[in-house]
Amino acid sequence: MDSGNVAWMLMASALVLFMTPGLAFFYGGLVRGKNVVNMIMYSFVSMGVVSIVWLLWGFSLAFGSGNEIIGNFDHIGFQDVDPNLGPAESNSMLFAIFQMMFAIITPALITGAIAERFKFSTYLIFLVLWITFVYAPIAHWVWASNGWLFELGAADFAGGTVVHINAGMAAIAAAWLVGKRRGVERGVEPHNVPYVILGAAILWFGWFGFNAGSGLAADGIAVNAFFVTNMAAAVAGMTWVILSYIQNGKASAVGAATGAVAGLVAITPASGLVGPMGSLAVGFGAGALTYVAVLYRHKLGIDDALDVFAVHGVGGIWGAIATAIFAMGGVGVVDGEFELLGDNVVAVIATMGYSFIVTLVILKILDIIPGLGLRATEADEGSGLDISHHGERAYVSDGAD
Repeated sequence: MDSGNVAWMLMASALVLFMTPGLAFFYGGLVRGKNVVNMIMYSFVSMGVVSIVWLLWGFSLAFGSGNEIIGNFDHIGFQDVDPNLGPAESNSMLFAIFQMMFAIITPALITGAIAERFKFSTYLIFLVLWITFVYAPIAHWVWASNGWLFELGAADFAGGTVVHINAGMAAIAAAWLVGKRRGVERGVEPHNVPYVILGAAILWFGWFGFNAGSGLAADGIAVNAFFVTNMAAAVAGMTWVILSYIQNGKASAVGAATGAVAGLVAITPASGLVGPMGSLAVGFGAGALTYVAVLYRHKLGIDDALDVFAVHGVGGIWGAIATAIFAMGGVGVVDGEFELLGDNVVAVIATMGYSFIVTLVILKILDIIPGLGLRATEADEGSGLDISHHGERAYVSDGAD
């Protein structure tokens, strides 16, 4: 074991975990004040539930040898997961820790689509099922050495398909099935813009571990990934600011934060493969495409409350395509090579179809089980899920209350 690589990968893992509280603040600020505790709890409990599932069977299904579709049960309970191996070994505990942090944040991303109306108790069960039947198989396809997309040659450096397209399609399935928020036509005003900015800043910070750590070593690839991650976020955020100013005559703070996140999403699959100039194109494309997607997403007739598909789905799809366009080393479209583009298109389509269909099946089953169901009652939604589901309020008017 190289102590430098070990130290870097432990730090990168901590950075990725820190992204989940960042997401909690980002989403929490976007909802109404009566639902902020509930929104933050969606992310916080993912840290607990997914960690347990990952230990017991999730890691084994994602990275066990198995076959090209799914892993096996060789690593149940972290059996034969060795703490003395370097991060590049598939049965290394260090690798398993790093991958666990990706598994934690991915289902938390989905919750933005079902904000203010989903039953918290059902969400806990959904977490277990979704990690088992959706996340683990797709992670195996893309990142396990015998996964079918890995063998095909699709390139996803840090999770454009596994994390973002996967979460984006699951979000559409969930929002469609659970239905629209009551009394909300075109969204609601964020109750706490500073939370949104704080959350986006934490995500930006944590994303350096997300992307620069995905090379599994403290080396030049990590340095490049770190730099292009920052640049794509910067360009996409400023693209949103400019487009917002052109459209409304005002530079939206929420727009700047959302744009930066979109840039981070898009550079994720490309971060180890594109150079500095390529990152500018990735960031600009992410900013422009996701801005338009958010602008017109209501035309779908689906209440994706916090624009999960528009940012993570569209951003992830663009990122996967942009990876193949701008990849260095003579494999990108810019160098006249189209094979990687074809492989990545296959990965995008496969991830979109599988995530949407299986998520829909899981949620439909949960919806028809007596005593479960997906939707909070009208009374619970009216009073806010903070009080009705958690018995707490985010804000107290005075010390006597």
